[in-house]
Amino acid sequence: MATLHFHYGVMSSSKSARLIINAYNYNQNGVKTQVIKPSFDTRFSSDAVKSRIGIETPALAIPNLKDFTPAPGTRVLLVDEVQFFSPADIDKLVRIADDMNIPVMCYGLMSDSNEQMFPASKRLIEVGAELHLHESNCQINGCMELATHHLRFDKDGRVIRAGDQFALGDSNYKSVCRGHFNMLYHGIGQKTK
Repeated sequence: MATLHFHYGVMSSSKSARLIINAYNYNQNGVKTQVIKPSFDTRFSSDAVKSRIGIETPALAIPNLKDFTPAPGTRVLLVDEVQFFSPADIDKLVRIADDMNIPVMCYGLMSDSNEQMFPASKRLIEVGAELHLHESNCQINGCMELATHHLRFDKDGRVIRAGDQFALGDSNYKSVCRGHFNMLYHGIGQKTK
């Protein structure tokens, strides 16, 4: 039985960059990896995981994991944007780790911009994935607090408080600390930064 990992953090916390680096390091050491991502994620490329810092690695984009089997010889499976898969897909990843003895390293968001957990992320916690927090700072006015939430903005800079949980792209999102989230989303309290 291999380990199931969940590397989570806010947007811009280098999750995809870390996945790419891990895949590179494993492959350099002769450990065959396979990288997968949901086909829903077409922001940068349909056949690669790309990081904002300009690095990338090939990836298989698939809509779900129902019929997925790791490529022959795969010794580590890396999953990007795991929050866009379903709870049933997470159960499939558990089977891969447990029955095939292949370590599974998932990377993604814990919750959306309305403070709601993604169902796949919730399922990863329920099945006992080993959790790894990737940290980043609040993106509001040079605030140096730990970013714990996301805010989604419309084209006029107003906070969006409803909508599709599975909206792609980060151009209308900012990762923020709890204080700025409460102030801008809920109108609670004040931040001096």
